[in-house]
Amino acid sequence: MTHADEPDERAAATDAAVRPGSLLVSSVELVEPAFRRTVVYMIEHNDSGSFGVVINRPSDTAVHGVFPRWAPLSVRPATLHVGGPVRRDSALCLATTRTGVDVSTVPGLRRVDGRVAMVDLDSDPGAVAPAVDGIRIFAGYAGWTAGQLDGEVARGDWVVISALASDVVAPPTTDLWSQVLRRQPLPLALLASHPIDVSRN
Repeated sequence: MTHADEPDERAAATDAAVRPGSLLVSSVELVEPAFRRTVVYMIEHNDSGSFGVVINRPSDTAVHGVFPRWAPLSVRPATLHVGGPVRRDSALCLATTRTGVDVSTVPGLRRVDGRVAMVDLDSDPGAVAPAVDGIRIFAGYAGWTAGQLDGEVARGDWVVISALASDVVAPPTTDLWSQVLRRQPLPLALLASHPIDVSRN
């Protein structure tokens, strides 16, 4: 049972409507290399289109080598993540904010949902630091044209659930795809044990 005074780090209910703060968890049938066993954190979803970042694809590139000013705020290990196949030469940053912080008063932060905010990488890390628990920087993003994502969800390519703030900064060693499915109600939780390669089962 979740008590009212406990943080939101508990099981999130399945949420069929995509919105900022939703997770898209790839179905076991989605075998396209760019999205196989991926978890996408949605940042925008409206009539103009949708975009988010894959949050479980760490790279070998250190944040310090690309964004040295932001390395001290990056969750460990401080590596860039591959946010998706679109514009890999661009960067996008998400942060988990400290409890009670009013994001609207912090220059360089824009609230996405709950305790998750986008960070303007051109802003001053010193101004952002007191407001956040940690950041993660993504190279590229996942994007959909108007109506495209809704069609993929209707086809069953994605399971749509609500995110926890901790998902955004989960350690790269975490099997996040399995973890977020495992905390869902049955029968959805059973997908968490689906083998990576069915041919080996």
